[in-house]
Amino acid sequence: MTLVVCGLPIGNPDDISPRVLQNLREADVIAAEDTRTAARLLQKHGLAKKIISFYDHNELERTPQIIKMLQAGQTVALISEAGMPLISDPGYHLVAAAREAGLAVDVIPGPTALITALAASGLPTDRFAFESFLPGKSAARQKTLLALQDDSRTLIFYEAPHRINETLQDIARIFPERQCFVARELTKKYQEFLRGAAAEILAKLKTPRGEFVIVLAGRNAAASADIPPEAKKLLAALQKAGLPDSQCVDITAETFRLARNHLKKIIYSL
Repeated sequence: MTLVVCGLPIGNPDDISPRVLQNLREADVIAAEDTRTAARLLQKHGLAKKIISFYDHNELERTPQIIKMLQAGQTVALISEAGMPLISDPGYHLVAAAREAGLAVDVIPGPTALITALAASGLPTDRFAFESFLPGKSAARQKTLLALQDDSRTLIFYEAPHRINETLQDIARIFPERQCFVARELTKKYQEFLRGAAAEILAKLKTPRGEFVIVLAGRNAAASADIPPEAKKLLAALQKAGLPDSQCVDITAETFRLARNHLKKIIYSL
């Protein structure tokens, strides 16, 4: 019948939509990235449904099986452990196969960590690029970052807690002056936002836990959008008060958690 892609909350369970619940209720089968998480979700909402596993390592094997279910007239709901399926989660091959077979595909939208972090970052939102997870090895990670050096769009990455420190170290090496924003445990009890140069953020991460989203200023934004108007006003006021330029920069950088090198360029134009 129909493959229904259902977006789940990224952290706070209260973010689930009535339409998602309705479609889970009406589905014949639920294809879930994590069957245990799916079982708890269904139990919480009083639903009893057939659940089959659908994750990275069995997606290619499961896809033809689900296509046969759809062709037999069943409705299959696809869910990830959290957030929107297909976005750094399995589902692409299944949706592509369903489209190729001429089967109906519907999407019930839900939260995504990348858009949530971008909206909270204070960095330009008109053009952005989602790069998902960077390579696990430092050499490959730095190569990928260097290839993005001239990209003027805001860049967004996902990162796991056991690699966040190393990733920020590499970002600090390649983009030492760029404004960076890190969101941890979005929408959850211990949600945390950190903003500044990558090295400054790294210094504040003592024992990283939870899932991370990194938002990095693009090339053109690095020299302008990273400096909020309030920071420029403070720089001008301190300079007018007769403080040395270096002190004006230090105070403003500390107040707004900005990279000092950017502020040095701004102060000479005041």
